[in-house]
Amino acid sequence: MRGEPDRGNGEMTVGRRSDAPSKGDLRERALLDAAEELLGHTSLENLTVEAIARKAGISRASLYFYFGNKHEVLAALVERTVRTIRAHADATARDESTAPVEAMERAVRATEEVWRAHGTVMRAAVDYSALHPVVGAAWSDTVERFARTMTQVLTSAGIPDDDGPDGASALAEALCWMTERTFYRAACAPDGDLGRAGTTISEIWRRAMTG
Repeated sequence: MRGEPDRGNGEMTVGRRSDAPSKGDLRERALLDAAEELLGHTSLENLTVEAIARKAGISRASLYFYFGNKHEVLAALVERTVRTIRAHADATARDESTAPVEAMERAVRATEEVWRAHGTVMRAAVDYSALHPVVGAAWSDTVERFARTMTQVLTSAGIPDDDGPDGASALAEALCWMTERTFYRAACAPDGDLGRAGTTISEIWRRAMTG
């Protein structure tokens, strides 16, 4: 490890790698925070890069250093938001000590909490995934990765992992898209109850797993 002289007293100081976010990281975070806040009361069609940049406290030109357009901002926001789901799914896949039904319930509840905390972003991801390829790719990748993890859970529950329409892979994919749509409808409803939706989703998964 290389030391550097301290100019004040001539002693050597040990150089350390800082784990603090860089200026660029902080700017990107500010842009994503600004976009999420603005989407709470502005549609993506009416959202502008100028508004995002102004809310983040940087220039429009600086925004273009990080994102090519507002759709790329939304795609990055979706990616950041769903990391929690992915992390929980990965942990579920690695934990062989948890019963399959319990693992499924934890995964559904973790997804519910992301919808509860970031419903604005999640709704926007669904609304615009078919219209803007970059947003659609980010959202589809999330659901498909979750389906791959849940395929392992279904296999652990005794469902054969074959290529048939009733195999673990096909069931996991269909159930994950059902999960997405059910939470979306609950999040969009004026009196939407995400907890009730989560309970219904878990019951559907449980019946598929236990027959």
